[in-house]
Amino acid sequence: MLRVMVLVSGGGTNLQAIIDAVEAGSVTNVKLVGVLSNNKTVKSLERARNAGIPAVSLSPKDFADRASFNDALLAKVDEFEPDLIVLAGFLVAIPEAMVHKYSNRIINIHPSLIPSFCGVGYYGLKVHEKALERGVKVTGATVHFVNEGMDEGPIIAQKAVAVEEDDTAEVLQRRVMEQAEWILLPKAIDDIANDRIQVVDGKVLKK
Repeated sequence: MLRVMVLVSGGGTNLQAIIDAVEAGSVTNVKLVGVLSNNKTVKSLERARNAGIPAVSLSPKDFADRASFNDALLAKVDEFEPDLIVLAGFLVAIPEAMVHKYSNRIINIHPSLIPSFCGVGYYGLKVHEKALERGVKVTGATVHFVNEGMDEGPIIAQKAVAVEEDDTAEVLQRRVMEQAEWILLPKAIDDIANDRIQVVDGKVLKK
């Protein structure tokens, strides 16, 4: 049974997709052991508690400096003893110490087809605003393992989503969630839990 911890910053729609998939049985061999948010009042914590999942908050604002927060974050995550950490809209940079300790055991969902519209400054609605500014006809989402770089880890899966002429950033964001993110992330967790993927020489191989 894969022990999965989910880290979130916002409302938790991707978290809900994971919870629903586990409850429906489309994600198997998984136990959701905890949810952590850097925001104390977001709906994601409520979603977790409603599903009977332990939920905690830990904000950089509560610490004297980022180093102290990083130490506390790693310590808190360690308490849950996760086999896999899922970043489902977590807008805090993951400390290098955590990346190293949980090498190839942290995955992230990003709302674009990496390497497009990713890296520093590309998160949330900003990704979709930039896609519309650029005039792309196709966007999508990517699930990848996390390494020391920003959105640079080995890609697990991608799914394309069409951009419509009258799209706003909000409309496009919703379509990418519904047609890509909420499908890709649970599937990636299920693949990892059932030993269908592995990382070899920095690349994801599927069995």
